[in-house]
Amino acid sequence: MKDPTYVAELQKRLGAPSSETLESLRLLKAFLKLSPDQRSEIVELVERLATSPAPSGSSLS
Repeated sequence: MKDPTYVAELQKRLGAPSSETLESLRLLKAFLKLSPDQRSEIVELVERLATSPAPSGSSLS
């Protein structure tokens, strides 16, 4: 997929990806480089964070 013409045509048809999409792909790439044990730990951490209530007065933004 190094053909610049192909890449330009694909981008023209699909549009440029958002910064959120690019960051998600970077995170996925990093996640896939982890060992299976590390991946399990990350999944467990995210599940805990998703199900636990946020402390009062805190904000992620």
